[in-house]
Amino acid sequence: MAHVSIREKIAYALGDAASNIAWRGVASFLFIVYTDVFGLNPAAVGTLMLVARVGDGISDIAIGVAADRTRTRWGRFRPWILWTALPLAATLCMTFTCPAGLGPTGRLAYAYVTYILFTLVYTAMNIPYGALLSVMTPDERERTSIGGWRMAGAFAGGMLVQGLLLALKDWTGSYTAPIYMLSAVMALILPVTFFGTRERVEPPPSQKNDLRRDFGDLLLRNAPWLVLLAVSLSYNVYNSVKQGVTVVYFTHYVHRELLAGGYMTALMIASVAGAAATAPLARRLGKKNLFIAALLASGTVNALIWFCGPDATAGIFALGTVSEFFAAIFPTLCFAMLGDVADYSEWRNSRRATGLVYSAASFAMKSGGGIAGALIGAVLARYGYDGSDKESIAGAIPGIKMLMSWLPGLIAVGTAAIMAFYPITTEKMEQISSDLSKRRTGK
Repeated sequence: MAHVSIREKIAYALGDAASNIAWRGVASFLFIVYTDVFGLNPAAVGTLMLVARVGDGISDIAIGVAADRTRTRWGRFRPWILWTALPLAATLCMTFTCPAGLGPTGRLAYAYVTYILFTLVYTAMNIPYGALLSVMTPDERERTSIGGWRMAGAFAGGMLVQGLLLALKDWTGSYTAPIYMLSAVMALILPVTFFGTRERVEPPPSQKNDLRRDFGDLLLRNAPWLVLLAVSLSYNVYNSVKQGVTVVYFTHYVHRELLAGGYMTALMIASVAGAAATAPLARRLGKKNLFIAALLASGTVNALIWFCGPDATAGIFALGTVSEFFAAIFPTLCFAMLGDVADYSEWRNSRRATGLVYSAASFAMKSGGGIAGALIGAVLARYGYDGSDKESIAGAIPGIKMLMSWLPGLIAVGTAAIMAFYPITTEKMEQISSDLSKRRTGK
């Protein structure tokens, strides 16, 4: 079993810190930028996010396949992280820049082009980055530990963007300059992951490239992957609805926009604690049982935010942080379990398609974000929301509260029901790891 040093785990975690500067920045702030700065209709924004993210699934699969077939002296997955650092920073800046002199149709077209371009570059970085975790070590317990470090890095990056962006926006007067600053930080961090990590797990020596068989193995002979795919889609709808409506909620319901930054920072702190607690809790309860319990706890607590008035900020913060502690367990477990699924595929089918496993799961995650964007847009449009009209905002308050509380809570409960069908138990994973170790060593 290959041990991974703390130094290497930190280098890997920094990759998700950089990744979340981009992704959480978009997830938390882009909706309100499009509606309140670009002046776009919320339903149009929701459609844009759905089309872009679901359509991005094609590039997810393509990048996963390409990464599996990449051959360099640095490995299959690490080079992609280095190649995309600067393009990702550039496209993030473009996405938040509202072009002068364009009418509503022109601004909407610009939003489509820049947002889709951003998602394509993000995919080219993030798919290989996710797949890298499962080839850093064959030890599934080490992968769970690395997943915990990864989530700590993710939440640190999210804390940076969510905690600072609104304060910087208040100082500079726009979202643009803060995004430029944070993009520069992101571009500097990603090369650290490239230089600080190593790939140690290779496909079976006898394996030949066969894309049709790789897809067949996943779709017909990998039930754990299919369940995890559905769970990834659903829990990302849950998380993305909450993230996407937070700034709208604090700006127009609590009437304290800057407090949204403090709230999201508090959630990031709770997330770090949840990520750190995942590995020991998983050893005690098992990954599947912990996943189900976390979903039920997070969704139930989050639903209670409905009862908080605009002045009940202490209650909003308390419920939100408790809910987020449990919500942090979802992605931490999911990324580790994707490594288990890749092992399961090799164990059952004698083939390993790590990039494809992660790319398909990434498609589900991005689609979940797209569905969430469409859901937010549909609800706000149903209540007549217009970010520039105070009367329409007041009429949309019930919809904003719903999106912040019990609607995502219902989604979390439904996700727990799907997770109940996941077939890999702790005992089964130990058997798989043992069998694969014997195959790889010839003993």
